[in-house]
Amino acid sequence: MAPSSSSRFLWSLLAQRPGLLTLATISGALWMLPTALLPLVVGAAIDAGIRNHDSGALLRWVLVVLGLGAAQMLAAGILNWASHTLWLHGTASAQRVVLAHVVRLGGTLTRKVRAGEVVAVGASDIYRIGGFFEVIGRATGSLVSFAVAAIVVLWISPIMGVVVLIGVPLATVGIGPLLRPLRRREETHRERLGQVSAQAADIVSGLRILRGIGGESRFHARFVAASRQVREAGVAAGRIEAWLAGAEILLPGMVTVLVTWLGARLALDGTISVGQLIAFYGVSAYLVIPVRTATETSYAWASALVAAGRARALLRLAPEPAPPERPKRLPPGPLELFDESTGLRIPAAELTVIDAGEQAEALAERLAGQVRAGGVPLADVEPDELRRRIVLAHNQDLLFSGPARAELDLGRGVDLERALHAADAHEALSALPTDEVLDERARSLSGGQRQRLLLARALCADADVLVLDEPTSAVDAHTEARIAERVKEFRRGRTTVVFSQSPLWAAVADRVLEAGATT
Repeated sequence: MAPSSSSRFLWSLLAQRPGLLTLATISGALWMLPTALLPLVVGAAIDAGIRNHDSGALLRWVLVVLGLGAAQMLAAGILNWASHTLWLHGTASAQRVVLAHVVRLGGTLTRKVRAGEVVAVGASDIYRIGGFFEVIGRATGSLVSFAVAAIVVLWISPIMGVVVLIGVPLATVGIGPLLRPLRRREETHRERLGQVSAQAADIVSGLRILRGIGGESRFHARFVAASRQVREAGVAAGRIEAWLAGAEILLPGMVTVLVTWLGARLALDGTISVGQLIAFYGVSAYLVIPVRTATETSYAWASALVAAGRARALLRLAPEPAPPERPKRLPPGPLELFDESTGLRIPAAELTVIDAGEQAEALAERLAGQVRAGGVPLADVEPDELRRRIVLAHNQDLLFSGPARAELDLGRGVDLERALHAADAHEALSALPTDEVLDERARSLSGGQRQRLLLARALCADADVLVLDEPTSAVDAHTEARIAERVKEFRRGRTTVVFSQSPLWAAVADRVLEAGATT
């Protein structure tokens, strides 16, 4: 993800609340200014009140100190509210934008992105975006207060002012070389986190099967290894953070030492007063705050860019195509499919088996929405008609909780018992608890049982074109042979495409296609 697109995403969220951003900026400046001016006020009080034994002048400067304290207290309250509200706005807005797009993607999401990636965006990335929004007020306040303090110091002593104006920016710039490796290691850590989240989701969904085949220890070892990689990436990023923490103390500390030494020399020469020396020392010590804030802001910005890049990657996923302006109707009856890009032709009213290997899923997606059916481009067909006439069924589709028969019967007038028989799924129904109720995603069933129920549901769609992606990959050979024969009989007179490498499907097929060749 390019930084420019990530930064545009962040600024687009900020632009939604310009008033709140302005309030945070102003309150941040008013919160930091008293801290910057206080050493100068104390120095003036020493020179005008204590050194000259003027109680009236000392009282006036004490009142100024109290006024600065009251202003800082009020500004701190406003800044705290504005910063936390910006944090809430950043996290909630990012989450709302991402979730709205995820909803628009619908079934496209699971085919284009890992579940762990979506979880990582919602559980981690949106909070990093909010963290950057939260620090903006303090960052602006530090910048303004530094400028005011530098101008005042420059006015009192040009030499000291030049040291402050040059030394502090150099100290801040010195932190810059650490930000690029920090961002790179943050991206690596974030990538590993998404991978291990996806792996955890896969293991949990297949835990029952893993136990059945004794694969728990193997997958546990894989998860431990992936978690170790996440830890190592986190430690690598933390190492750079530690260097940043040290640099934000060391670099401004060197400026403070230089200012103190130079101020002491000027005070001994009589160029500046004792009060001005104390003021310069206080200002130089205060400069640690804006440098530390600049470091915090730089880190928050780098983390937010990584998080925004991940969110933008989700937002770039294209949803299902919009309805065409002038939709065309598909011809009635069985449909022939033709893919112009590959030259693949699927005859109408036949059972065609395709051995496409690793390209099976992508080709199945094309046949269900990007080819010609009956001579009509599917991109020109109304989505409702397309979903009704052409159905794509993956072997890893979802089964929702509830009564099983209600979940399988799609209300298309198909005899559910015949569909269950064709899919050899009666045994899977009998394996369910009382009243044949599915739990979430049918986790209580084996992989083969779930596949048979999914196949029965696909048959109930009564589609003119049914595309099946490895519908029996998790069943034994005898069961697969029965299913292949029964599905051919059940779908007689309609177009059926089965992506499978099994010879049992090829044995009953009207036509077998392999790597573009027809046999």
